[in-house]
Amino acid sequence: MPATKPRPAPILERLLEPLARSLTPAAARGLVNFQADPEIQARIAELAEKCNEGQLSSDERAEYERYVQAIDLISILQSKARRLLKKGRRR
Repeated sequence: MPATKPRPAPILERLLEPLARSLTPAAARGLVNFQADPEIQARIAELAEKCNEGQLSSDERAEYERYVQAIDLISILQSKARRLLKKGRRR
C-alpha cells in the first residue's frame, strides 16, 4: 500500500461507534477472538511479502488493499469490543 495514502481509521471509528455501542458482551468477546482462517492469513502474508519487495501486479495490489481495508475495519471493531468488555468489568 502506498505510504502517502491516508488511512481511513478516524472516519471508520466514527461510523462504527453506534454499532459498537450495540454490542452485547458475547458479541464483543466473539469480535475480540476473531481471526481469519489460515488460508486467508497465508494469502495476506504472501501479498505483504510481494508488496515489500515491490513485486505486486496491479490485480494483486488491489486485492492486498482490500485486505488492508478489511483488517482496518476488523481492528477498529476489536478495539471497541475490548473497551466495552473492559468497561463492563469495572462496573
